[in-house]
Amino acid sequence: MPNPHLSILVVDDAKFSSAVIGRALTQAGYQDLRFASSAAEAIRLLEQRPASVLLADWLMPEINGLELTEQVRQFDEMTHHYTYIILLTGKEGENVLGEAFDSGVDDFINKAAMSEQLVPRVFAADRLCNTLQRLLQENRLLTGNIASLEQRNLVDPLTGLGNHRYLQQRMLDSLRQVESRGGALCYLMIGLQDVHDLRQQHGERFYNELLSGVARRLQQLVRPLDILVRLDEMHFGLIAMLEDLHECSPSSFKRLHEGINLKAFKTSEGFISLKAGISLIGLDSKGLPCTPQALQEHAAELLPDSYSSGLVTAQRLPLPR
Repeated sequence: MPNPHLSILVVDDAKFSSAVIGRALTQAGYQDLRFASSAAEAIRLLEQRPASVLLADWLMPEINGLELTEQVRQFDEMTHHYTYIILLTGKEGENVLGEAFDSGVDDFINKAAMSEQLVPRVFAADRLCNTLQRLLQENRLLTGNIASLEQRNLVDPLTGLGNHRYLQQRMLDSLRQVESRGGALCYLMIGLQDVHDLRQQHGERFYNELLSGVARRLQQLVRPLDILVRLDEMHFGLIAMLEDLHECSPSSFKRLHEGINLKAFKTSEGFISLKAGISLIGLDSKGLPCTPQALQEHAAELLPDSYSSGLVTAQRLPLPR
C-alpha cells in the first residue's frame, strides 16, 4: 500500500505533463503533491519543506534536470536529508543512464512509457524512502550518542591517564579544597620538546610507543595521590596537593625532571633520550580566587623558560605587582 503522506515534488515546465503526472499519482493514493514549473521554483519549495521524492523533467530551460539534481544533493547534505530523484526524459541509450546516475539521479522514466512506468517507479521509491529516512535518523542518533560519549569521556585512550577534560574537573575540585581546607595546590606542565621531530622521523607507531613509555615513567615518579593527565600530543599535566606553599618549589620535583631528561626510553627504534621542560605554578588560599584556565595559562607561559634553561621553572600566585 502506498504511503498517502509521501512528499512528492513534480518539476516540469509543461503544465499538461504536470497535470497528467498529478492525476496519475492522485489516483494511486498519494495526497502530498506539489508542483513547480522551473528548477528555481523547485529549490524554493524544497527550502520551505523537503520532499521525499522529486520527479523532474530532464530538459528544462535555464536549469535542466541534471543541474537541479546537483543542487538538490548539495541541499540534502546541508539538511541531513535524502531526496529520491526520478528524471523524466525522452532520451534513450546506455550513455543516458550513465550520465544520469553519475549526476546522482536514483531512477529515470522514459516519457514514451510514462503511463506504464510512473506509478510502479514511485511505489518503489516510496518503499526505499522509508528505509533511507530511517537509516538517516539512526545515523543522526548514533552521531549524537558518539558526541555525548566524547563529551563525557575523561580518559586518554593511548596512555590510560586522565585527559584534559579530567584535569579541568580535578583542578576545580582541588581549588575548592584549598579554599575550604587550606593547604596548597601545585600544578606542573610537562612538555616534551623534541617529540614532534621524533614523530616525524620514526612514524606514528613509534610515537604511540614512546608516549606510552613516558606515561608509565611519570606514573612511577609521582606520588600515589597526585593527579597525572595527558594534555595533548606533547604535554602532560600534574596536580599535587601539598601542606604548605613552600613545598611547591623546583627542588620538590627535581626527581621528576631528571627522570624524564636523564634516563633514556627503550623503544623499537632503540634507546631514545628526550628533552623535557617542566613549569610549576603554586598557590594557597592567598592566591584565590583563581580558575583552572588561569593556572594552565601561567604554566604554559613558563614552559619555554624551562626548555631554554634546562631547569624546572616556578611561579607562585598571586603574582607580585
